[in-house]
Amino acid sequence: MDQSAELLQRVGGMFAEWLGIVYLETSRERVRAELVMRDALCNQPGRVHGGALMAFADTLGAAGTVLNLPAGAGTTTIESKTNFISAAPGGSKLIGECTPIHRGKQTQVWQTRITRADGGLVAIVTQTQLVLQPR
Repeated sequence: MDQSAELLQRVGGMFAEWLGIVYLETSRERVRAELVMRDALCNQPGRVHGGALMAFADTLGAAGTVLNLPAGAGTTTIESKTNFISAAPGGSKLIGECTPIHRGKQTQVWQTRITRADGGLVAIVTQTQLVLQPR
């Protein structure tokens, strides 16, 4: 079941919206989104800034975690590792596909593959999310 509307309601107006993330599919098993790399997200040579890629992936991993949280719980990223594989020029449309590696009671681990529209792999990000139990 696609939970995009619920997710967008929770994060609307926040950083994900500023980045320009457009969710394509959201479920407990997978989050897919696209992001057009506008000039503000590039470094001097007109290539996508690594921090923009990391922010894109972190947002998707957090979204996947949110969709798997028990009622009243929250989350925060406690670790993230990025492998940069190839560059993407400014203006590129990138696709992020995020899937769970581990969904436990205290932590969740998600992996995001970021590709260009032509299918070329740009980065792989693995992150650990802490599950914050309700107080």
